[in-house]
Amino acid sequence: MTSTSRTEWHELPRPVRAAVEERTGPVVTARALPGGLNCAVAAALTTADGTATFVKGTPVTNTVARAGQRWEAAVNPYTRDVGPRLLWRVAVGGWELLGFEYVGGARHADLSAGAADHALVAEALAGACGLRPPPPSLAVPSFARRWAGFLETGELPLLHGRSLLHTDTNPHNLLVTADRAHLVDWAMPALGPAWVDVANTAVRLMEADCPPGDALAWAAGFTACWRSATTAALRAFVTANCRAWTSRVGPVDARPSNERFTALLGLFR
Repeated sequence: MTSTSRTEWHELPRPVRAAVEERTGPVVTARALPGGLNCAVAAALTTADGTATFVKGTPVTNTVARAGQRWEAAVNPYTRDVGPRLLWRVAVGGWELLGFEYVGGARHADLSAGAADHALVAEALAGACGLRPPPPSLAVPSFARRWAGFLETGELPLLHGRSLLHTDTNPHNLLVTADRAHLVDWAMPALGPAWVDVANTAVRLMEADCPPGDALAWAAGFTACWRSATTAALRAFVTANCRAWTSRVGPVDARPSNERFTALLGLFR
């Protein structure tokens, strides 16, 4: 997967910058920020009074990024306990941009073995497990339906649920400050079992060279999230991910990832 080429703040069309500054005030500094596969613009904009805003955006021609941003905006009222608040949304001049509260002094989470960030990430995910789900009228996608191509029809109900899920808890979407972690970039939300984000993050810990036993012990601490889980549901989750990875990159290249997902089954032994 390749990232979208970046556009600097000063390279945006004048009407786009003007529309942003109507909401922020005149921008005196614009610092480009790394990360994000689908962002054409990602910058911290600062005004004369020192107020900073995180701005991300995409040309309207990028349908994937545009859809992701629209989901971010749609679910933001329900994710503010664990992530930055959306301040405004601009659609002008062939661009769509979102302005968020800026998380000052943040860095991407360190998920490596023994890292102190594990506890802060756990606190954020515990908070996410208790988020109020959006109403049915918002039509957040079903997590189960995402795996329709990799599970039998009878297995899909095992992954039904009403919890609001992030589904992409990679370190770039976990911003850590001195006292907390922020869960950002809700571009792929879903409704499903409460334990899904914990399971995905445990796999991320293993990717960062945490021993599987340590990652499982970390995941087991989320007792509220696992309360409604079953062995069959976890097995369906593992099976779907393994089949998806094998389909995407072939059995040989998928083996490391599939081994990490399979290790999750140790939670219920």
